[in-house]
Amino acid sequence: MLNISNNSIDRDQILRHQSAYQQVMQHNASKFILYLLLGLFLVGFTVLFLPWTQNIRSRGKLTTLQPEDREQNIHSVISGRVDKWFIQEGQRVNKGDTIVYISEVKSEYLDPQLLDRASNQTAAKKASIQTYQEKAAALESQIQALERNKVLKLEQTKNYFKQTNLKVTSDSVDFQTAQLNLQIAQNQYNRQKALYDQGLKSLTDLQQRQQKLQEAINNRISAENNWLSSKNELVNAKLDLTTIVNDYKEKIAKAQSDRMSALSMSLEAEGQFQKLSNQQSNYSERSAFNHITAPQDGYVTKARIGGIGETVKAGQAIFSFIPANYNLAVAIYVRPVDLPLIQEGNQVRLQFDGWPALVFNGWPDMSFGTYAGIVVAFDKAADVDGKFRVLVAPDPEAEPWPELLGLGSGVYGIALLKNVPVWYELWRNLNGFPPDFYIDDPKLNKE
Repeated sequence: MLNISNNSIDRDQILRHQSAYQQVMQHNASKFILYLLLGLFLVGFTVLFLPWTQNIRSRGKLTTLQPEDREQNIHSVISGRVDKWFIQEGQRVNKGDTIVYISEVKSEYLDPQLLDRASNQTAAKKASIQTYQEKAAALESQIQALERNKVLKLEQTKNYFKQTNLKVTSDSVDFQTAQLNLQIAQNQYNRQKALYDQGLKSLTDLQQRQQKLQEAINNRISAENNWLSSKNELVNAKLDLTTIVNDYKEKIAKAQSDRMSALSMSLEAEGQFQKLSNQQSNYSERSAFNHITAPQDGYVTKARIGGIGETVKAGQAIFSFIPANYNLAVAIYVRPVDLPLIQEGNQVRLQFDGWPALVFNGWPDMSFGTYAGIVVAFDKAADVDGKFRVLVAPDPEAEPWPELLGLGSGVYGIALLKNVPVWYELWRNLNGFPPDFYIDDPKLNKE
């Protein structure tokens, strides 16, 4: 109101009969407010010295600890056409259960008797291998027999050569004897003729000596003929030695050549047999790929190929699969600046989506509805978002995680670090400093 008068107003005199004024101006009420403010200040000051657990907060999702336990796509190994489904989506299957049947579409595999024909070809080639090996063994026996015959024949020929040589010597002695006898007979005839001319011997005696001389001439000619024949036989014996060696060398060389050819054909047939065996094995293994089975106990979550008659390519995903038994883990993603603070064995508090929880970041012991975990591994390279994945497994010494957790559901993770006073944490956040990162080393403290 306007102050246009010089007269003063006594407010206390006017308002002292008002109850509200009296309550406000009471001295006890002023003391209560003072004590209340002082108590709040002391409580706040005390709170500043309470321990506060530094932490790293991040979002993540449920996964599995082992890679083979995670959701996986089952692919078709061969190209084909979907002929029949044996399961429904979400159905539990056991290891080895047939899920879908795929028929062949390539012309080289359409023959219904493909395996039987491949088996017959392989058996025939194996029999040919055995035939070639038997032929090589027979030729080896023939070579050994030729070697033995060669030794015997050479020994026989050498003996004949020795006999012929001795016969040449004997015939030579006979020839010399016949020649000596001829000379004696000639001398005797000459003396007998001289006596006949003198009339001392009769014509009969002369004719007898002449007959003896003629016999000596015949014996000499016969002995010389035998000697020349023996010499000719000796030359033939020498020639037989060389001929036998050459003949047997040729026969043995031909047998060895035939044996090597048989062995070569055997090796070639062995290579073809191995090729056919490999082809038969491939056909057999490929026939097993027509039935796509469950790799382990689990659930078929989603069919990637629907309907009957749809064609698929080799390596194309047919359905997704989740194992029935797996060890849960949590994958949380931290910033690069927080990665040096993460060490294997660090404790982590986890809040699962769908599970009520009351979380106090700095006081994990006072939180409700959170579960304990331990860092087991972390990536050495960042993902596409520039964050690092950290794998957290259940703490075996703490309360087990809920059994109804589903893979892929969201998780809020709090990695626990050092314990510091509240005032220090407030000061650190006001200045934008990172959490403390150092390790107490007893050796350094002693120094």
